[in-house]
Amino acid sequence: MSKKTLNKANLEALGADRLAALLIEVSTGSAEIKRRLRLELSHSLGASELGREVSKRLTALRKSTGFVSWRKRKALIKDLDTQVVMIVEKIAPEDATAAFDLLWRFIELAPSVYERVGDSRGDVATVFRSAVLHFESIAPLAQIDPAALADRVWAVVQDNGYGAWDGIITLMAPALGQLVLHA
Repeated sequence: MSKKTLNKANLEALGADRLAALLIEVSTGSAEIKRRLRLELSHSLGASELGREVSKRLTALRKSTGFVSWRKRKALIKDLDTQVVMIVEKIAPEDATAAFDLLWRFIELAPSVYERVGDSRGDVATVFRSAVLHFESIAPLAQIDPAALADRVWAVVQDNGYGAWDGIITLMAPALGQLVLHA
């Protein structure tokens, strides 16, 4: 195999200093790459620091009001996917309760995101539908009072105009417990 082929082994051969310099160079002018690098640096400091970064991004996404053009739609979807990956793959294994809360905040973004982007192909909806499925594995590990969780679930089911919370009761059943489900 050529030493010029882009693969992990050849890039590792460049060394950490050269790769770091290249990442700085490549990220210049790219908010998306800078954001991803910041997330990875935060994760190296622990799940709580990564959680703060994800929380900041979710707040920024919630506050955004401008329409997302078709040119920026793909970047938005990638950004949303990245937030889910950080929550599910990096925060949840270390702090399921924090991951649960961040995932909840993420799903709460759905209506505001849908209002800002044309989603005739359903790609944005797919991100949210896929994200909500992670509650099934995260909720039982999170330390959440079943009665308080039942209230939260009931509230979102009552106002589920965009369908972002579809299936939430079934997904939360193990975390809600038998007493709450039969009450």
